[in-house]
Amino acid sequence: MEYLHTMVRVTDLDASLDFYCNKLGLVEVRRVDSEKGRFTLVFLAASADAENAKGDGVTRMKPCIELTHNWDPEGYAGGRNFGHLAYAVENIYDTCQALMDGGVIINRPPRDGNMAFIRSPDNISIELLQKGPALEPQEPWASMQNTGVW
Repeated sequence: MEYLHTMVRVTDLDASLDFYCNKLGLVEVRRVDSEKGRFTLVFLAASADAENAKGDGVTRMKPCIELTHNWDPEGYAGGRNFGHLAYAVENIYDTCQALMDGGVIINRPPRDGNMAFIRSPDNISIELLQKGPALEPQEPWASMQNTGVW
C-alpha cells in the first residue's frame, strides 16, 4: 500500500489557494475541471515533493492535498469538508477481499476495477485506487451495490 493524498472540500477555491500556496508554500501540480460533474480538483504538494507529485494519473501524484471545489454551494456540516485518505494498492480485488474477510464493509465496491471506498472505525473515508491501469471488471465486484456512505 502506498499513501497518495488527502482530500478536503473547499468553499472558496481562490481563498484556499491563497492560503495553501501563497501562505503555506504548497505548489499546484495538477488541476482538473469537470463541467459534467460541476467540480474542480486541485492537487497541491510541498515544494520538496512537487517533482515526485507530477505525473499522469492520480496514483502517480503523491504525496498531495486534493482540494475539491464543488461549483454548486453545499454545506459541509459535521466535518463533511474533510473528504478522504487515498492509497494505491497492488490489486484492488485482493485488497477488498482481504478487508471483507477481516470484517470491513466495502462501502463503494471496485466495480470498475479501479476504485473502492471503505471507512475507518471512526468513519473516516478511505479511497483505495488500483496502482497502474484499472483491472478488468469481475464478479462479485461488478454487480455489488454500494453500502452506506463513504
